[in-house]
Amino acid sequence: MAFDFLEPISNELIDFINTLPPQSLGKKVVFHTESEFPVLQNATIAIFGVLDNRGLQVNKAVDLVEIRKTFYSLYPGNWHTELIDLGDIPQGNEQEDTYYAVTAICTQLIKQHVFPVVLGGSQDITYAMYRAFDQLDQMVNIVSVDGRFDLGNDEVKHTATSYLSKIIVNEPNNLFNFSNVGYQTYYNSQEEIDLVEKLFFDAYRLGDVSNTISIAEPVFRDADLVTFDLTSVKSADSGNINTFVPNGFNGKEICSLARYAGISDKVKCFGLFNHNGTTQESMLIAQVIWYFVEGFNFRTVENPLVNANNYLRYIVPVDDMELIFIKSIKTERWWIEFPFTTNVNNKMKRISLLPCSYDDYLRACDQELPERWWKAQRKMVL
Repeated sequence: MAFDFLEPISNELIDFINTLPPQSLGKKVVFHTESEFPVLQNATIAIFGVLDNRGLQVNKAVDLVEIRKTFYSLYPGNWHTELIDLGDIPQGNEQEDTYYAVTAICTQLIKQHVFPVVLGGSQDITYAMYRAFDQLDQMVNIVSVDGRFDLGNDEVKHTATSYLSKIIVNEPNNLFNFSNVGYQTYYNSQEEIDLVEKLFFDAYRLGDVSNTISIAEPVFRDADLVTFDLTSVKSADSGNINTFVPNGFNGKEICSLARYAGISDKVKCFGLFNHNGTTQESMLIAQVIWYFVEGFNFRTVENPLVNANNYLRYIVPVDDMELIFIKSIKTERWWIEFPFTTNVNNKMKRISLLPCSYDDYLRACDQELPERWWKAQRKMVL
C-alpha cells in the first residue's frame, strides 16, 4: 500500500501540539502517529513531507519540524476544510525510490479526492508529483513559481535545476503547458528563454508580476499542479542567507500567489520546495501554506459551458476571427473560448475554455490577440 512509505510525525511535534491553545490549527488536524493513521474519507487536504534534498546536490538533512510547529501554531479562518498530516517520506536508497513513493501517494490521494500538499525537499520532486497524473488520463498544466526555468542538461540526472527537462523528454508525455511565474532573466540562459518560447510555454518576469500581481490569477486557474521554489522569495523576506537572493517576491506577494493557487478549482497538487529549514523561513512557509488553505476554502466551481445564465458573453472581432469572451456574474472572472481541432488527442478534449483577464478582453478590443490564447491554439494544432 502506498501509505506504507510514510513515517509518523515525531514525538517532539506531538508534545509541542499538546501545548497549543484549543483554537489553534494544531488542535484541529488529525496526525499520523505511531498509534493512529488518519481516516482519508474524512479528509479534504493531506499534508506530507519528503525528506530528500539530493536534487540540490547537498547532503544536508531536510527538517520540517519548525515549519510544522509554526503552521500548527496559527489559527484557522472560517474554514470547512478537514486537514490531515500524513507524516514524512524518508529519503530512499536512491532518488528513484523517493520519486516512486511520492508518485504512489499523490496518485492514491487524488483518486480518493484528497488534495496533496507536499513539503520538500528539493524541487525535482515536482517530477514525481507530475508522474502521479499518468493514471488519470488527462493532459497536465504545470505552474512553477521560480526565478529559474530549471531546464538544465538532462544528462545531469535528478537535480532541482533540470527536472523540467525530464518532464518534457520522458514518456509518457502528458504535459500540455508549463507556466513560470517570476523568472529573473539573469538566472536563465538565452537558449533556455528561446526554448520556452519555442515550446509555446508561458513565462512571466518577476517585475511584471510584482507590479500587477493579478496577472498571475488566470495562470493558476488553468493549472493542475503548482510548485513553489522558496528561493523565488528575496532573502530579506525569507531569511534564507545560505542561498542568498537579493531580488525576488516579497512575503506579501508569495502569499498572494499561494492564495491564487488555492482558490483555483482545477489545481490538484501543491508543492513547496528548496527551503533551508531556518526558523525565519519556516515562518514564511507556514503563512504560505495558510494562505493556500484559505484560498482552497473559498473555491468556487464555475463552468460557463454548463450554466450559461450565470455568465455574460462578449463577441470581439479581431482580424478575420471572432473571439468569444465569457465573464462570470458572480466572481467577475473571465474566460476565452477557442474551438477544437479535428485531430485533437483524446486527453485534450476537456480543453475548450482558457482562463483570462479583463485586460485580455480590453486588448482584444484593441485588435491584439491574447498571447496565452495564441499559444494554446498553436499547441492544439502541433
